[in-house]
Order: sequence, then structure tokens, then C-alpha cells
Amino acid sequence: MPALSPQEATSRLANLPAWQIEDGELTRTFSFKDFPAALAFVNRVGAQAEEAGHHPDIDIRYNRVRLSLVTHDEGGLTAKDFDLAAAADKLA
Repeated sequence: MPALSPQEATSRLANLPAWQIEDGELTRTFSFKDFPAALAFVNRVGAQAEEAGHHPDIDIRYNRVRLSLVTHDEGGLTAKDFDLAAAADKLA
């Protein structure tokens, strides 16, 4: 899957208002009521990522989870990143 142009990525970002592009990665921080809720979200995202064969970088800090997505093999953002971001929004 080829990397998206900066214009394509910006266009797709409009559909994910809580996400942003930072240093070439699609990122979002989610907040939950406590650590168990944050961990449960990470597990749901992990299962979705495994099914998609596309794995985010995950940083969990008590009740906050930061996801970072980029398709390393393509050297940038691809449709896979935006698809997984949309899935994570639904899982939250």
C-alpha cells in the first residue's frame, strides 16, 4: 500500500478530528476513568491491530493511552493508518 501524499493525508485527517499528524505520524491521546479502563482499550486496539496486520506504537500512562500510527514499510502514512485510527475511535 503506497504512502499518501501530504495533501491526501490532510484530507483524510478531516474525518478524524481528534487525531493529528506529528512528525509524520498519526497520533491521538485517549483518556479513560482509570488504569483498568485504559488497559482494556489497549487490549481491544491490540486485537484489532493484530487482525489488520498493522500495529501502532502504544504509550500507556495510568488512564491515558497515546497511539501513534505510521506505515514504516512505506515510509509514511497510508490508508492502513487512517483505517486503524477510525477503528480505535470506535473502540474507545
